[in-house]
Amino acid sequence: MLVTAAPGHRVPMEGYPRQHIEAGQEPVEVLNTSYYRRRIAAGELLVKKGRSGAKRTTQEPAE
Repeated sequence: MLVTAAPGHRVPMEGYPRQHIEAGQEPVEVLNTSYYRRRIAAGELLVKKGRSGAKRTTQEPAE
């Protein structure tokens, strides 16, 4: 999901405490984990609508 920090917030990335999602920067693609859902519920992160730049791949069935 695409998120950005709410105005006035700087949110650490899950598993990377020295990297942050900051207000005013481009939306960041993150996994839909309980960590980010809690940050969204607290109002620290905002979910952005739209498509992410990440490509979706489908796995080929094994023969």
